Amino acid sequence: MSEKLIQPVRGTHDLMGEEYRKHQKIRCISYAAAEKYGYEPIDTPIFESTSIFKRTIGETSDIVGKEMYTFQDRGGEDITLRPEGTAAVARAVISNSLTQSLPLKFIYDGPMMRYERPQKGRMRQFYQVGVECFGIEDPLVDVETIALGAHILEQMGVLARTNLEINTLGDVLSRNAYRTALVDYFTPYKDRLSSDSQTRLQRNPLRILDSKDPKDHEFIVNAPSFEKFLNADSRAFFDKVCKGLDAQKILYKLNPHLVRGLDYYCHTAFEFTTTDLGAQGAVLAGGRYDGLVSQLGGPEIPGIGWAMGIDRVAMMLEELPPLPRPISVIGVGEAEMEPAFQLAMDLRRQGIIVEYSYSGNMGKRLKRANKVNASMAIIIGPDEIASAQATVRHLDTGEQKVVALADLKHYLVDTLTKKS
Repeated sequence: MSEKLIQPVRGTHDLMGEEYRKHQKIRCISYAAAEKYGYEPIDTPIFESTSIFKRTIGETSDIVGKEMYTFQDRGGEDITLRPEGTAAVARAVISNSLTQSLPLKFIYDGPMMRYERPQKGRMRQFYQVGVECFGIEDPLVDVETIALGAHILEQMGVLARTNLEINTLGDVLSRNAYRTALVDYFTPYKDRLSSDSQTRLQRNPLRILDSKDPKDHEFIVNAPSFEKFLNADSRAFFDKVCKGLDAQKILYKLNPHLVRGLDYYCHTAFEFTTTDLGAQGAVLAGGRYDGLVSQLGGPEIPGIGWAMGIDRVAMMLEELPPLPRPISVIGVGEAEMEPAFQLAMDLRRQGIIVEYSYSGNMGKRLKRANKVNASMAIIIGPDEIASAQATVRHLDTGEQKVVALADLKHYLVDTLTKKS
């Protein structure tokens, strides 16, 4: 019996080939677009002190309660692999004394880790691009932040296959009033709610609205609307956001049950969703979090941001164009190996993609050239060395041409340009 192959940990997978190139395309488009909006890159550690996430995400959240990868390091410190990026960036703002340099705009990307049931579009190690803006209270920055997300999705050709849903979570006074109303509404149904929602009823009833458990849906449908509990300031803020989106011709749908799953959100909440990916429909989501920095011990600073699921957007992208075809350099015999290798290195320095053939007879080396989809093979034998020439074989047609080494780069570039 053959030994069982070693597999990656459940809920993780190796990125390579076409999938990796799609991830790279998403990152490149995102950073290029964000730069136009004044964002600068930031990269935070892949793990943080556990308290960073408990204090900001909230003890009642599924992330903290069920999904975080938390452990004690050898020094006895509680460490958590980051389940999301916003809290880590807020911590970086405080740690690096940046609160005196507002406003701040950051973009980042990288892996996040949550212990979830693996399924299409939801892995335990997943990848995000995120943006965070600190220090601006004006509702128009909410519009700008949403517009940046729409801009990136449009650049990737997937915006038309998404729908923008928005809601307001109001300010603290509005949420407190709404909280009381939700407790009054859900309490008579407590025994019929899911176990998670029964816990949330006492600690954070707004989270019931975000429940994915079918047992809760029949009660969520008739729950009181947040709109009735918005005070004048919260209503005016959200009205300005909606008018700003209208002015930018960004289509949206009001979703009164859209509740961000983290404790630090307020006012604007939004999601770009799609029906292309089954149950995992959110591809870019975020909102305003004016209380986040203060929860970490910093000053009261307004903030807004979003995170985009790279894995999910990658599944929506069309097949990418093939990679440029390399040129294979082949030394015929042992004596020609070193000159052929030197030629390969010189051509690479001149900007040409080269696959160097290390071993095997001529037939095997040509098979290798075809396997890597080379367009041409440059053959260096004793006659070529003696005459300072190279034999160039066009692998698609079998045509051969002898070219002086001094003219080789020009010939290759000219030929490749014509083929492209």
